[in-house]
Amino acid sequence: MPELPEVEALRDFLDDQLVGKEIARVLPLAISVLKTYDPPPTALEGATVTSVERHGKFLDITAGQLHLLIHLARAGWLRWKDSFPATPPRPGKGPLALRTVLTGGDGFDLTEMGTTKRLAVHLVHDPADVPGVARLGPDPLADSFDREAFAMVLGGARRQLKGALRDQSLIAGIGNAYSDEILHVAKMSPFKLTTALGENDITHLYNAMRTTLKDAVERSRGVAAGRLKAEKKSSMRVHGRTGQPCPVCGDTVLEVSFSDSSLQYCPTCQTGGKPLADRRLSRLLK
Repeated sequence: MPELPEVEALRDFLDDQLVGKEIARVLPLAISVLKTYDPPPTALEGATVTSVERHGKFLDITAGQLHLLIHLARAGWLRWKDSFPATPPRPGKGPLALRTVLTGGDGFDLTEMGTTKRLAVHLVHDPADVPGVARLGPDPLADSFDREAFAMVLGGARRQLKGALRDQSLIAGIGNAYSDEILHVAKMSPFKLTTALGENDITHLYNAMRTTLKDAVERSRGVAAGRLKAEKKSSMRVHGRTGQPCPVCGDTVLEVSFSDSSLQYCPTCQTGGKPLADRRLSRLLK
């Protein structure tokens, strides 16, 4: 799933490509993709794009008085096209979910692989009209989100660190991959409780979060949209690297699997050398 660094790179790319240009048409091609119906996509025809923003993992394209909100979910992606075939594509065929064409003939496609369709597009007057945006917590890279604000977020509930970092209502934009990476940099167990953090721990975790995300944003900046996924994968230290050596200590990266996801960690760096127990078999190590 694209997370904050990749979505920020897409935002930066689209800002260069879209702002000041006029939208010719928006074509929803999958029944599941469009989550709003009033105003209709035709309301964007003739509107000029004025900005591209990011809210957590949402892209926000402003054109005229409307906002086109895009959430790529787990299997969605954005593909820029310099031109399109003269014949419109047939709805419901292949991974193509939505096409946006500019008056100059260029534009972008939204695609989604697999059978679980979670790619979401909303056309609204206010981004806050989208429930997923309205519930977002603060952006972890915002200047206003300092160490004290981070401490307040973590202090609001008794949570495991992995879950707290991924909760979009607490902190916007961090998902499964970067939560693994942040906790590896911080040398903390994914199952350590927020209530077990001391003041120095909070500072250390905050710095690890900011450094990890800032570095990832810088690596992604200027990378073509088609190569962002590969860039993300190649930069991971532990996420997605089960069985491989930890780049810090050389120990073997281990995994804990869940019904719909998994996490990766280094036992030497993060759990005092102890493998984490499967939550279905015994209590989790702290």
